[in-house]
Amino acid sequence: QVQLVESGGGLVQAGGSLRLSCVASGRTFSRAIMGWFRQAPEKEREFVAGIGWIGSATYYADSVKGRFTISRDNEKNTVYLQMNSLKPEDTAVYYCAAHWGVVVRTTPNDYDYWGQGTQVTVSS
Repeated sequence: QVQLVESGGGLVQAGGSLRLSCVASGRTFSRAIMGWFRQAPEKEREFVAGIGWIGSATYYADSVKGRFTISRDNEKNTVYLQMNSLKPEDTAVYYCAAHWGVVVRTTPNDYDYWGQGTQVTVSS
């Protein structure tokens, strides 16, 4: 059974930084396509960033390009999301997701496993 556990959320002022982590277990992590999504109150869940098997392929939503960086450590079964220059509109619950396909997907329905989410709140 696959488990994804996020950590690292919190309250930060605008312009600040946070680093989210997601530890995976239960299946070969190095073959997982990993993604970060977020969901703000009364909004749909949206793609934030995704990373391929060995980390060379990364994809970002336009709203976070240049501010967020996704990375992975396959020896630690962990994917990270470094978030810099945070804005109040980044406030949301952030979810880690995984699928064992070939390419990074940007649609929530394409991911098979999800973490419980971690709250990120950016104050102005």
